[in-house]
Amino acid sequence: MQQRVGRVTTTDGHDLAYATIGAGRPLVYVSGWLSHLQLSWELPEERAFYESLTQGCRLVRYDRAGCGLSAPSARPPSLAYELDQLAAVASALGPEPFDLIGTSMGAPVAVAWAAAHPETVRRMVLYGGWVSGANISPPSAREHVLGLVESHWGLGSDVLTEIFAPDAGATTREEFGRYQRACSTAATARALLAMSYELDVSDLLAQVRAPTLVVHRAHDRAAPVEQAAALADGIAGAQLMVLPGRSHLPYVGDADALVATVRRFLGLRATRGARTLTPRQREVAALISEGCTNRELAARLGIDERSAEGHVERIRLRLGFRSRAQIAAWYAARRDRPEAAG
Repeated sequence: MQQRVGRVTTTDGHDLAYATIGAGRPLVYVSGWLSHLQLSWELPEERAFYESLTQGCRLVRYDRAGCGLSAPSARPPSLAYELDQLAAVASALGPEPFDLIGTSMGAPVAVAWAAAHPETVRRMVLYGGWVSGANISPPSAREHVLGLVESHWGLGSDVLTEIFAPDAGATTREEFGRYQRACSTAATARALLAMSYELDVSDLLAQVRAPTLVVHRAHDRAAPVEQAAALADGIAGAQLMVLPGRSHLPYVGDADALVATVRRFLGLRATRGARTLTPRQREVAALISEGCTNRELAARLGIDERSAEGHVERIRLRLGFRSRAQIAAWYAARRDRPEAAG
């Protein structure tokens, strides 16, 4: 799949970047705290999540002001500004209703949008979200994290990575820490995080009319599952689905189960089996089984080392493995049965 990046302008003239993937009915994705359309597309785990989600529909993502490919803004973060930015993206989609998914901080934003613009939302999914940001952690913990992000963005991003993605491997955690720092300045990160703690949509839940799925991981370390239950209780007819796991990032942990749950609710077909490799991936798996390092893979395939690392990560994710050794053993057990290796 290829990602197509475009630009929209808010009513106050601010420039935002948005990206579309796939084709079909729009699925607008309101991200959590920070995002970067290009760098997220280069992270193997995150890209695999989006590619699985978008099969049979058109996934629309955007970078909020001050993040990723969107320009910084002098306007301070607020729920009203979040809705203005979402309105700019929605205006580029045409008049048809769209499906809406809000993850983490994007969940209360999605609730506020659905309450204010019921005619635009066909179905809504809320993942890892909350009703009241003040209730996701004690005040002392919130102040500690905000102070850390403001005074030492490097250390702050590492601490938040441990909270958001405890099930991720060391390489993924290191990459995500760098990714967060590349998404925005420390000042913007702190301002957006502070806003996330201030968001409260308790008065808006009853106004939501769209069929809604609230999905959450049972031991999410960033947002307690009780907040998911509060979302579902407050929205008429909402379904609550609690999945095993503790990672807050949707693409870390059992992302396949999350994708399958979301796709069923949206009426999309099940994605193809995760244990299927492309011919190129089988070629890479064969080289891994020979003991090739990423540098050696790059030389053998005529690509750069980062691309070789991306191939390895996508194979690992598709097979559900945690290490190169598992990939090598899996391929070795199947090399005499090429149909199984496919």
